[in-house]
Amino acid sequence: MKLRSSTYLLVSHGSRDPRPQQALENLGQLLSQNSAESFPAVATATLELGPAPLHEQICSFGERTLSLGVTELQIMPVFLLPGVHVAEDIPAEVELAQKTFGDKLKIELRPHLGSQKAGLTQLVKSQMQEVTFLPNLLLPKWILLSHGSRRPGGNSIVEEIASQLGVQTAYWSVKPSLSEQIESLVRGGQQQIGIVPYFLFNGGITDAIAKNVAQLKQQFPAAELHLANPLGPSVELADLIRDLIQK
Repeated sequence: MKLRSSTYLLVSHGSRDPRPQQALENLGQLLSQNSAESFPAVATATLELGPAPLHEQICSFGERTLSLGVTELQIMPVFLLPGVHVAEDIPAEVELAQKTFGDKLKIELRPHLGSQKAGLTQLVKSQMQEVTFLPNLLLPKWILLSHGSRRPGGNSIVEEIASQLGVQTAYWSVKPSLSEQIESLVRGGQQQIGIVPYFLFNGGITDAIAKNVAQLKQQFPAAELHLANPLGPSVELADLIRDLIQK
């Protein structure tokens, strides 16, 4: 039997809500489907709120990797923004795990998912195209809503994607907020506004966003507000991860 070259561990932030974890596992299944020659094993782990610290989760999967006769494990950060988790926390956990294995296992940290700017732009565009507006003389305006990062340059990818799509940006944790952007558009005479959440999966924040949009509909009854879906675990998203692996 020919030995495979590497196993893959998808790492997300982690949540008390079970939906993001289930979506991550679905994404892992999509990644491994019809890819037996390239992916001997795909698993998931979380940086926070997991069954153990991330480095211990990596070590557990590392032992499984070695049991398959494989000596390389690739860590795939499933994060859209290059914040502190991507820049500092995950590398530190990977370093701890690597010390445990020494030369027995090579643990390689791949670029985070958000670095796939072109592919993510197309996915956001697809989410926008699924929304139907009532016929209107004015074209709808769109807002790309991201969590947002306080790190210098942390939101540059979001701004670049928005520029490519010709839409405005808003952030959940930093300014400008969604309500500020909608109020500005409505005061400018805009009657149709679409909001596309730049989030991977449904969870607590997307629930809060939906509640906020419902409140904004009451606040601005003359405007037609539509909330698109987050990206979700799709074949297209799995393909973007596969592209990162192959780089």
